[in-house]
Amino acid sequence: MFGGVVMLEVKKLTAVAGDKKILDDFNLSIMDGEVHAIMGPNGTGKSTLSKVIMGSDEYNIIYGDIIFNGESIKGLSTDSIARRGIFLSMQSPVSIDGITNAEFVKSAINARRDTPIGLYDFIKMVDVASSDLSISKEAVHRNLNVGASGGERKKNEIFQMKLLKPKLIILDELDSGLDVDSLRIVCENINSYLKENKDTSVLMITHYPRILQYIKPKYVHIMMNGKIVKTGDYNLALEVEKNGYSKINNMSEIETYE
Repeated sequence: MFGGVVMLEVKKLTAVAGDKKILDDFNLSIMDGEVHAIMGPNGTGKSTLSKVIMGSDEYNIIYGDIIFNGESIKGLSTDSIARRGIFLSMQSPVSIDGITNAEFVKSAINARRDTPIGLYDFIKMVDVASSDLSISKEAVHRNLNVGASGGERKKNEIFQMKLLKPKLIILDELDSGLDVDSLRIVCENINSYLKENKDTSVLMITHYPRILQYIKPKYVHIMMNGKIVKTGDYNLALEVEKNGYSKINNMSEIETYE
């Protein structure tokens, strides 16, 4: 469907949780430097897709494959997938007592390096990233997300992204829990990162088109019943906002994305 170099290809993926099918013959291709958005009603499998890509053991893949930069990552552990350059900003970031934000991200950086990052270089990176995101020094050295608000947790996710420098960024409902000012800040940081790293790709999962006003997708996909049923540009998101998903679901001809 697209020209260029394929970064991520999800091929005929079928995944289950227990005996419940969540993803059903799901197909998606993302090229280097592209921004894609997936929208759809609750329970259609959007967040499941992000977890399956990241190797979550909550789900079993019974058919299909996930190819990242020419290599199958199906069956790999989450840390192995992350080391390859895929980053997931979670819908509900967890809190971890006993390790600070800075310690957590430093460990993650070193896991992708042959030699540990130098202290001076790390401090400089932390100072720049925290300043860009308006994160206080106290928050940087606080236990990971302990006592943090929903907005602070989402900022921490983008703080980690900026330091880890991934090739594929998955944003699972980034706008959830963010006020207008915080949403603007995190989106500005993502856009700045994409401008500096032009071959980085993004997969956004969202219910609402508001975030798409900040991070412009090349393609918008509508997902229902575990698969993509229609693909368009940003105008498709506006159509959904205006008319809801029912009109798409009741179309006489479904444009399935292959």
